[in-house]
Amino acid sequence: MRATAIGLLGRREYARGELAAALQRKGFEPATLAEVLSELAGEGLLDDNRYAESLVRQQAGRGHGPARVRQALQEAGIAAELISAVLEAGPDWHQLAAEARQRKFGAAKPKGWPERARQMRFLQYRGFSTDHIRSALGSSGADDASR
Repeated sequence: MRATAIGLLGRREYARGELAAALQRKGFEPATLAEVLSELAGEGLLDDNRYAESLVRQQAGRGHGPARVRQALQEAGIAAELISAVLEAGPDWHQLAAEARQRKFGAAKPKGWPERARQMRFLQYRGFSTDHIRSALGSSGADDASR
């Protein structure tokens, strides 16, 4: 089992929960699984913190916002406290939202409401909050009511 776990870790980084699920799918006993995972963690081969930081960098590099990154971390079985910590220490989400908007739609701000709504939907789908979207579109929220 240990050799299989090391082989999987040699291909890519895993969260503890992900590796446990992968090994269970291969038919290994859950009773011995915990022991092997603890050994690997003690040796520094398996580290949820390193995995979480890596996933945040990877997802942010793709232009994904904190909500989408949080979901990916939760699916990997990362603890809620660690998720909050790595998202807090992550990139400037406001700047990342602006960069994602600019890559998709260009430097010019949206002219009319239909185009603005289209860009807002795109950023929301990417996982950005309302505050991030407003800053990316260059509004404080006060001018939203006047449109």
